[in-house]
Amino acid sequence: MRPPAAAGVTAGPSVPRRSLADVPVSPLAYAAESPVARTRRARRIYRALVDRYPYAHAELDFETPLQLLVATVLSAQTTDVTVNKVTPEVFSRWPSAEALAAADRTQMEEVLKPTGFFRAKTNSVITLGQALVDRFGGEVPPRLTDLVTLPGVGRKTANVVLGNAFGIPGITVDTHFGRLARRFGWTEETDPVKVEHEVGALFPRKDWVMLSHVLIFHGRRTCHARRPACGACPVARLCPSYGEGETDRELAMKLLKYELAPGAELPDPPPGPLPGERREEPA
Repeated sequence: MRPPAAAGVTAGPSVPRRSLADVPVSPLAYAAESPVARTRRARRIYRALVDRYPYAHAELDFETPLQLLVATVLSAQTTDVTVNKVTPEVFSRWPSAEALAAADRTQMEEVLKPTGFFRAKTNSVITLGQALVDRFGGEVPPRLTDLVTLPGVGRKTANVVLGNAFGIPGITVDTHFGRLARRFGWTEETDPVKVEHEVGALFPRKDWVMLSHVLIFHGRRTCHARRPACGACPVARLCPSYGEGETDRELAMKLLKYELAPGAELPDPPPGPLPGERREEPA
C-alpha cells in the first residue's frame, strides 16, 4: 500500500517504505503539481519549519544597521561564527561609517585576517564606509535600490539588512536557501534573483524574513548539501527530494548539526520538537 498523494498531485508509482511511516510520492508526481497545490505545499513546509525552528534568526551579531551591513559583507566565504569573533573588535575600533572610511588599511587587514580574503574584505569595508559618508551622510539607507549600489553589497546582503535591521520584508537567497528551494520543488532556477522572485510569489510578504531564516537554519542543521538527514526531516512527506540523503531515522539523527545534534546543549529559547518527539502543551 503506497502513501496517499499530496493534494493537487497526480499519484505516481509507489515509493518503497523506509524508516518513516509516510514518504512522499515520486518526484515525477510533483512535476505535475498545479500552481495552487505547490503554493499550499510550500506553505505547509514553511509552517513545519517554523515549528522546528521557532527561534530562527540572523546568526550574525549586531546592534545597528551599519554593524549588520559590515558583518554580512565579512561573512562571504566564511562562517558566521568566525565573523562574530572578529566583529566586536571591528565595531569597537571603527564604530561609524566615518571611522571605517578613515581606517588604517594595514591595521584592519590584521583584524580581518581570520575571516579569509582579508585584503579584499578590508578594501570592501573601507570603500563601503567612504560611500556611506559621501552619498548617505554616514547612514545605512533603508532602500534596496540604494543598498545594492554600495561596494560589496548585492541583493542577498541588502535583503539581510532590510529584513533584520529595518523590518522591511525581503528574501535572502544564500546557498542554503537556493538549495532547499530547489529540493522542495519550489523553483528550478539557479539564479538567485529568479529564485527570490519565484519563491516570493508563493508566500505573503510578511513571511519573507522568517522564511529566509528557517530555510537557512534547516539547510545548516538538517538538509545538508552532501548528505541531507532525510530520515530526521520534519517535511520529508512534503519533499520531492526525499531519499537523496540518509532515510534511516537513527542514522539520520546522527547527521543533525548544532542544537539539534544528539547530546547538544539546547539554546535558550529551546528548539521546537526534535524528530519523532511529541511535546505536550503547557496546562
